[in-house]
Amino acid sequence: MPETFADVGHCVDAVLRRVGSRVVLALPLGIGKPNPLVNEFYRRARRDAGLDLTILTALSLLKPVARSALEARLLDPLVARVFGSYVEPEYARDLRADRLPPNVRVVEFFLAPGAFLHSGNAQRNYLSANYTHVARDTLARGVNVIAQLLARRVVNGQLQLSLGSNPDVSVDLLPLVAEARRAGRDIVVVGESHAQMPFMTGHAQVEPEQFDFLVDDPRYDYDLFAPPHGAIGTVEHAIGLHVSGLLRDGGTLQVGIGELGGAVVYGLLLRHQQNAGWRAARAALGTGSAAALIDEEGGEEPFVAGLFASSEMFVDYLIELYRAGILRRQVYDCLALERLLAAGSIGERFDEGILERLAQAGAGPRLSAGEFATLQRYGVFLDAVQFDGGRVRVPGGEWVAADLGDAASRARLTPCLGRELRNGQVLHAGFLLGPRGFYAALRNLPESERARFGMRGVGFVNQLYGADQELRILQRRAARFVNTTMMVTLLGGAVSDTLGSGRVVSGVGGQYNFVAMAHALPGARSILCVRATRTQHGRTSSNILWSYGNETIPRHLRDIVVTEYGVADLRGRTDEECIAALLQVADSRFQDALLASARAAGKIRADYRIPDACRDNSPARLTRALAAHRAAGYFSEYPFGTDLTSEEIVLVRALQFLESRSATLPARLLTVAAALARGRPGDRDGAALTRMGLAQPRTLAERLQRRLVVLALQATR
Repeated sequence: MPETFADVGHCVDAVLRRVGSRVVLALPLGIGKPNPLVNEFYRRARRDAGLDLTILTALSLLKPVARSALEARLLDPLVARVFGSYVEPEYARDLRADRLPPNVRVVEFFLAPGAFLHSGNAQRNYLSANYTHVARDTLARGVNVIAQLLARRVVNGQLQLSLGSNPDVSVDLLPLVAEARRAGRDIVVVGESHAQMPFMTGHAQVEPEQFDFLVDDPRYDYDLFAPPHGAIGTVEHAIGLHVSGLLRDGGTLQVGIGELGGAVVYGLLLRHQQNAGWRAARAALGTGSAAALIDEEGGEEPFVAGLFASSEMFVDYLIELYRAGILRRQVYDCLALERLLAAGSIGERFDEGILERLAQAGAGPRLSAGEFATLQRYGVFLDAVQFDGGRVRVPGGEWVAADLGDAASRARLTPCLGRELRNGQVLHAGFLLGPRGFYAALRNLPESERARFGMRGVGFVNQLYGADQELRILQRRAARFVNTTMMVTLLGGAVSDTLGSGRVVSGVGGQYNFVAMAHALPGARSILCVRATRTQHGRTSSNILWSYGNETIPRHLRDIVVTEYGVADLRGRTDEECIAALLQVADSRFQDALLASARAAGKIRADYRIPDACRDNSPARLTRALAAHRAAGYFSEYPFGTDLTSEEIVLVRALQFLESRSATLPARLLTVAAALARGRPGDRDGAALTRMGLAQPRTLAERLQRRLVVLALQATR
């Protein structure tokens, strides 16, 4: 059993006695970091230059920080309320500010998106790796301490531990650690318990003996990092509507965090619950060009068989699909059962014929103890039925050979059978992250229901390779792997993590894994979502480009690309066909220049014309298309709720307006002039100004801030 400490300092002392003054500390990404423990290691290294500390991790989460005094008026109270007592990793603050001491190095394989663009230290020490390779690379980089935040409970006097939010890399890493230890390498594994961490069972539940030390004290139960939902705008809703028709009933979904992921899930909910309205909205957007693809690959009817989720990240939107009865297709870690389910030979309910079918599907025919236990767990055999030495005890006490190949034995085993499969799972995921309500919802689920959400290692979720490859293929049938990218080239390459300068925005993560898996998995498709344009510093540019210096997904893995203007099916297409398809879903302001680049390169014929139907790809057209549906109550900014108050929602829009009009010095001067001329508060502005602390300005600066806010409120209502 692990040695338990009530103080992180005492635990760090014990670790240093084991490993000495060189610490290579591996931490999970996201909320799986035991931040109080990590901060103690980091403080020791700051005080003692003789302590050499390397941190191997990803997605180090910091609270949002205001970039101006005006933004601070909105953000600071919001951050205090939403993030509460969250303990930040102190190394990440110093990393962002480029003030790590020389004896500390932080290596991350995925950066919090955009947070470390200007940190030379973070950029130099970024590790570009597929998620599935991280366990291997961690061991190769000399890890000697592994630390993780855990869920803890005591059942019948026995301590139980769960990796909770983050079995992702740990499930793959711990067996490698055990092997390294057997070879004589000393690696210390440390856990820190946390009362808010959901106790996830199955592969996420680990034996306490795998941990050397455990920190367990309620004073370390800070609020878990819980980002609120962002606003879903017209562009995102349009993309979500396009994608929601590409999912096949009875298929598999992978989707990520953020506004685009939320929009996809909202589109699926509309398709299922408000099908007529969903069809009308899609018709208004003009989705007719994708009709053939939808007929072949997706669907337009409500879900009957439902979906299974196989996603490296368990996002809270998936809970909404579960509650709506869409996330309902269950999978079982039993190859014979999955063969029968995929072939339609059985359903969730079954009859006595299942035994013969199981034999035909490869079970037995003489059942082993392990095979019997698996079938009993999934409801084929009743709980009360006993198995011993290849025989099953039937009602009445007789022992019958567990021989599925023998008709007489099958007939005598019939009274031992259940009638419905059970203990299946509707989701496999590697890690979870979301708003506060998401964590609470998982904690409050009955354990039998929480067990339907299977948290596993990314070595399983993110790839097909392994001894159980056929099982993974069957479980993930008709898969649609939906991911977001920043930019797409006309030849089909995708830019998702790194700028042309080489600066890393985020990381590869698992995107390449899922795109490659879509090409290896029968019936699967990769769907990359990209906003057609972006606006920075007051300038709008196209996210569909002729070429780009860095690509996350190479063009030979091109598949489906979705923008707010439609769907481009690139799989199996020539370069010219890909260019034409992407031009048709590009913003019309940039189509001519993109076409000219393709012509200049000799990649498209000189007489090619973009179809007239695609020549009005504009934000105004999208707004018109969804206006009536918005008036009817659809496509709100926060369809899944938000931690923001109504005043804060209005103020977020207002400050975004000011930011868009303050990109340059001339623009800022014009904005200030407009505020001085027109920024007089009206009756409708009182609540927002009070929330900003500007109802009664006392200084010249505050009076100017009030006028700027009023100008923005009037412009965005």
